[in-house]
This record gives sequence, structure tokens and C-alpha cells, in this order.
Amino acid sequence: MRTELSLTNILTAYRGSAMASGLAALAVIGASGAGLVSLAMGQELAPVALLTAGFSGMGLILIVFMGYFSLRRALVIAEARRRDLLASLNRDSLTGVFTRKYFLDRLRELVRQADRMPVAYVQIDMDHLKSINDGNGHAAGDQALVRLVRTIEELVPGAVIGRLGGDEFAFVLSGISSKAALKRLGDRLLEELDRPRPLAGRDMRLSATLGIAIAPEDAGDADTLISKADLALYKGKNNGRGTVVAFERELLTEERYQRFVERELRAAILMEELELYYQPVQAVDGTLRSVEALVRWRHSVRGMISPAAFVPIAEQSDLISKLGQWVLRRACADFPRLGVPAVAINVSAAELRNPDYAAHFAEELANAGLPGEKLIVEITETVPLQKNSAERKNLEFLRALGVRIAVDDFGAGHASLGYLRDLSFDILKIDRAYVAEITSRPVDSMIVQSICQIAASLGVVVIAEGVETREQHAVLVELGCTGFQGYLLGRPEPLDAIEARTSRAIEAA
Repeated sequence: MRTELSLTNILTAYRGSAMASGLAALAVIGASGAGLVSLAMGQELAPVALLTAGFSGMGLILIVFMGYFSLRRALVIAEARRRDLLASLNRDSLTGVFTRKYFLDRLRELVRQADRMPVAYVQIDMDHLKSINDGNGHAAGDQALVRLVRTIEELVPGAVIGRLGGDEFAFVLSGISSKAALKRLGDRLLEELDRPRPLAGRDMRLSATLGIAIAPEDAGDADTLISKADLALYKGKNNGRGTVVAFERELLTEERYQRFVERELRAAILMEELELYYQPVQAVDGTLRSVEALVRWRHSVRGMISPAAFVPIAEQSDLISKLGQWVLRRACADFPRLGVPAVAINVSAAELRNPDYAAHFAEELANAGLPGEKLIVEITETVPLQKNSAERKNLEFLRALGVRIAVDDFGAGHASLGYLRDLSFDILKIDRAYVAEITSRPVDSMIVQSICQIAASLGVVVIAEGVETREQHAVLVELGCTGFQGYLLGRPEPLDAIEARTSRAIEAA
């Protein structure tokens, strides 16, 4: 900006000097012209001197104007070179696209002109980059980012592309206002990324999530435009990643609801307004193996809110750690009154990403005076378990404390065999989808039997979830399951109901 001002000042100063010189030249020409007129009227003046003065004046004017336009052209070229140099200095060293600050400056400049020419802004997150880094090395992750950028450059050659963060990119297109066209472009980008191509010595597919917003339709300034695209992008992430989502006004309503839930949930945790329900897990002989703690939220206005409605929102903020801590602390406090061998709690991938999770877990156990053997931690197959990852280290720490690890919803995810190979675990909980039609679908029976055989060879307990009929129970026993959970055996109940039922059983005995 300072360079631009200095160049402008030089041109302005030269323009002033040129005008002064031009006026002087005009005065000389005028004087020579007056002299020629006087000569024509018979007055005695030197004609050669007059002509020389006139031509000198015109020559001076010509030189001044030529100098001005020559200087102006030189300054334009210098400014273009300065811009090119500035752009080259603001390139990401890995991918060659613009750095965050320079890209955002360009975006703001374009959005200021959006009334004359619409601006399309597309924000991109590379999916599962951490898994690529952990599983194949950071060099492979770098190659994946470069491949993403090259694909954008091939499909959108006129785009202004910037790197906003580690795995976050964005590009801008001027003159496009059709979200349908942008979504088609985004789908083409995802198709290209999904093609298996060599990466780190083997063919690999890539994935990304895209959020779209347009100025001035969605926003009149760059910051608001970015926030709208970001909201669309996170909508895509929540829908399973690998998608293209354009901003719509309905997303603002959804965001307001999420903020409401987050605010109310934060208060509910602070005011101890949540509840734990416990569902029994039985062995083959009908004895109680454990109970699973299930969090419930009885809102004063909205009534009972399902965990499916608030746990995903908690996972998007720091609330998931507070919620998980509340569940663990309450389960430990309830344990002596439950009268059960062990209690299981669900732990999300977001919690396990915290390197200090296991240490805090151990602290809660110590405060409650419970040995680790009394707790079971249930995780799903969405938890990444690459070597040296925070998630894996936390689980190994917990097992060292005596805490048992259960893989919940086994078979519903995409990494079942990888979990069997890589994770040291104690319990497999077969997803209810295989149990629901176990009596009518032979393929489900074969899958469950195979899981039970593998688990038996590893010394792992197999628990079937969602058992609702005696027929299902009988088939599962025959196939080799060693534990059972479902409405047939008992529904989730609060601690008070469990204690009341236990008291009645004692009195009846």
C-alpha cells in the first residue's frame, strides 16, 4: 500500500511539473505569436528569433507530454511487477497457492465489487488427513494436499485459491451466482479425488467436504461470506463428509437451535440436571455381567431430550469433555448402590483425542475409591487407532489401570477387521442391525457366528445388542454369544428404580 502511494505521488508531482512547464511553453508560444503579429504590422522584431521561440515552446510541450505518458507507462509496469512479486512472496511453500492473509485480502477486494460482479466462495476441508498422516507418514499427507490443489487448478483454472490452515483450503470465482452450477463443480472435484491414484507407494482415494456461499446473495462482506460457507461445510461434515453443501437460510435456524442446545446443556451439566439410566447385560446363564450407563436429559420445558439430539452437538464444542466427565463421575458415585459387577460408559472419539483423558479418568477412579476392573469403556469403530495416536495411548493407559475396553456397534463401521488386528480389547458388542433379523437372514447368522469364533480364539467376550425376542436369544446362544443386552432382558432404568426393584426382591425372598 505504501509503495502504491509513493508511485501515485511521483506521478502526481510529475503531472504538476508538466503542467507548469506546459504553461510556460504556452506563454513562450504566445509571446512568439504576438511577435509575429507585430512583425506583420510593420514593427521591427527578429523573425528568426520569434520562430525559434515558437518552435522551442511547442517542442517543450511535446517533450513534457511524451515524458508524462512514458513515466506513466513505466509506473504501470512497475506496479504490475510489484503485484507479481508480492503474490509470489505470499505463496504457500507446499502447494503454491496463496497464503491465508493474502488470499483473504484478495477475497475482500472482490467482495467489495460484488454488486457489479457476483463472487462465489468455496471452502474445502480435506477429510481424514490425520489418518493419512498417522497411517502413511506426513509425506503422504503433504502429497494428498498437493493432489487436492492440483485437482482444483485443473477443474477451475481461473480460480483464486488459498490455503487457510493445515487441511483447509478455499477458492474464489468471480461472475458466478448459480449454486447449482457450483454444486456440480464440487461433485466433479469429489469424483476426481475419489479416483484411486498413486500416493506414498500405493493407490489411494481422497475425500473432501465443501461449503459454498455467494456474495452478494448470502453476504455483503467477506467475513460474513466465510461464516456462511463455514456453516454449510460443517453441515456437510455432520452428514458424513465427502459432500458439497451450499448455504441456505434454513442453516441459520439450525445453527440457532444448536446454540440453544449447547447453552442449555452447559447449564444442565453445571446444575446437575442430567440423569443416568442403567441397562443390564446378562451372561448365558442369566446372571448379571454389568450395566451400561446411558445419559438422559430431562429438560424443564422440552421434556426428555434424546442423547442423539445433544451428544453430536456436544462433540462439536468443549462440552463433550464436560459431559463425559459428568457421566464418569456420576457412574462412579452410583456404583456402590447399583450392586453390579461392573458399569460401562460410552466414550467418544472427541474425548479420546485429549492426551490427558486417561490421566483424568484415573483421577476420578481414585477419588471414588474404585479399582479399574469395575469400569468398562465403550468406544465405536470411528475412533482412529493409529500407532502413537492420542486415542490409542489413552486406551492403552486405561487397560493398564484394569479398565476393560469394549468395541460398541461392532460391524456397523468401516474398520472392523482393522480393529480386530490392531486393538487390544476385551469385549465386542455386535451391532443390533445383525441381531434384528438373525432368525430370518442366514447371512446375519453367518456373520455373527464368524465374529464369535474369532472372539473365542482371542479370549474376547461377545455381547449381542438389541435382543428383543426369545427366538433371537436362543439363536445367539447357539451361535456362541456370551453376553446379551436388550429389552427382552431389561430396559434402561434410573438408579432409584433399580434400588426399589432390588428392595422388593429382597423383601419377597
